[in-house]
Amino acid sequence: MRDADRALIDRFLEMMAAERGAAVNSRLAYGRDLAQAAALLPHGLAAATTANLRALVADWAPLAASSAARKLSALRQFYRFLVADRLRADDPADSIARPSVPRALPKILGHADVEALFAALAMRLDTHGRRAADLRLLLMFELLYGSGLRASELVGLPRRAIAADRPFLIIRGKGGKERLVPLSDRARAAARDWLALVPPDQPWLFPSGKSHLSRVRLYQMVRALAAEAGIAPERISPHVLRHAFATHLLAGGADLRALQSMLGHADIATTEIYTHVDAGHLIALVNARHPLALRAAADVRATGARHVDESAAKS
Repeated sequence: MRDADRALIDRFLEMMAAERGAAVNSRLAYGRDLAQAAALLPHGLAAATTANLRALVADWAPLAASSAARKLSALRQFYRFLVADRLRADDPADSIARPSVPRALPKILGHADVEALFAALAMRLDTHGRRAADLRLLLMFELLYGSGLRASELVGLPRRAIAADRPFLIIRGKGGKERLVPLSDRARAAARDWLALVPPDQPWLFPSGKSHLSRVRLYQMVRALAAEAGIAPERISPHVLRHAFATHLLAGGADLRALQSMLGHADIATTEIYTHVDAGHLIALVNARHPLALRAAADVRATGARHVDESAAKS
């Protein structure tokens, strides 16, 4: 990669961290996409023209639409940054259309699946005498399904995140943004059992070696329990449990804005995908609660009553 391109990418990533609070994984992804683009452009990123970028986007045709959209998004943000900081006078990516990417519906679990998972956990605890590993996994499932935490948020929880007198967690999510997440009575009970086994001077709620449990290990543990519960492992992951939390909460009548807050979504459009997952519930809700639906029901009752009166008069 040219030195000029490397320096500009570094400045862009510094801005993403300082001004936008982009997470480490996001910055790494931006850096990879920009470095790959720099290697393919004939004159590098700094001197690229719109024609160069169009040719590059055409080369991405074999990629999945979501991958191409992500790469183009990195380029668009990069060049907007260069223009804003007067490092370049024009934006060569501004006129390039974004590829259309249909948003896939999330994988979900039914209530019976969730019950089977917790039944498998209960069986473990009854069979093996409440082993530490099983108490830890129980708390993890209570937080994934009961509070909707992301896998990275869960494994990175500090030991002090859960307090006996506090029915909520303070989560530092994507971009370092904090939010309040409800903590169920079940989760608090599971936390009491697990915390009794974690040394008071331990910084992590779920320690492992010199750090905390990894996301990969969490993924493996979730799938192992799914197999015990009779659920195909490919159907489940920590993120699928987060989706189940959101879907089941919405089906229970939760407000979409409240759900957005609990999930830590910056844009409510991200939360709205769950309205497509549970459209049947929302249709039933409108039919049952909307003023026009109530008025129509009242009209039907009034019409029926009138017909009864007319029949009685004729008889």
